[in-house]
Amino acid sequence: MNADTPRAGLFQRLAAGLVRTASKLGDGLANLSKQPLEPASLQQLEDLLVEADLGVDTASKIVASMKRHRSDRAMGSEEIRALVADEIEQVLRPVERPFVVDPAKKPFVVLIAGVNGSGKTTTIGKLAAKLNQEGKFVMLAAADTFRAAAIEQLQLWGTRAGAEVVAREQGSDPAGVAFEALERAKSEGADVLLVDTAGRLQNKQELMAELEKIVRVIKKQDDSAPHATLLVLDATVGQNALGQVEIFREVAGITGLVIAKLDGTAKGGILVAVADKFGLPVHFVGVGEAIEDLTPFDAKAFAHGIVGLQSERPA
Repeated sequence: MNADTPRAGLFQRLAAGLVRTASKLGDGLANLSKQPLEPASLQQLEDLLVEADLGVDTASKIVASMKRHRSDRAMGSEEIRALVADEIEQVLRPVERPFVVDPAKKPFVVLIAGVNGSGKTTTIGKLAAKLNQEGKFVMLAAADTFRAAAIEQLQLWGTRAGAEVVAREQGSDPAGVAFEALERAKSEGADVLLVDTAGRLQNKQELMAELEKIVRVIKKQDDSAPHATLLVLDATVGQNALGQVEIFREVAGITGLVIAKLDGTAKGGILVAVADKFGLPVHFVGVGEAIEDLTPFDAKAFAHGIVGLQSERPA
């Protein structure tokens, strides 16, 4: 594959972003390659996968599938990595779903959820920039009014991304902000409206009531909206991400996931655990600070990157 192709560029960005996870898991696999793939080494493999935050259930499933490759000979490092990558790819393939804006629904309204500090506001800014580059007119609603910093950060990202931001002062009614933003998006002909929402988990009922109110007032103007509800997960929290998905799926009816901060953790395997447990579409992953580092999720590229394979094998 030509190194200049978009797929190759995606693979390179993912590989760079997953370097900490790959170092932890890949080094372990390299050591494992020095012995035959038999019960003792398969148990070591399962332990490695659990340590990389793939979770016990997912690790057990992968190892059970790996048993068909049992051998009396020691495999090479690249061979064992490739086999494990293939198994991880099989887990991830069903959730590799692109994020699609339906042009028939204008504006296409997207609620963005996630706990404070997850990278939610930064992700909204990056997504706005990506959509803007695709020629779409994007507006942002600063409906996380609990923190002044969230409003200010979204306004900064709006400027960077070339997106108009609808905001009120801290403490304003979030649903009121969303209502006003949708009014303006409709009147100004926006293609997409991204709505930032609060991420406080201390009181689940309060969060649920707030999100339900936002949805209710949006439906007063467009009963088909919101058209998508994305949850931003911070990969650095590891297994805690599973609990976050549980809560937000119950509270907000999540339709897809964005996994942020993969470049800052050795726990990138949590994406595999989340995919295996919930089966929710994974639309994007964040692998750096630059705008272009919000990349479409690619199961094969991720599976190769997480085990430290340096280049794609021929298809």
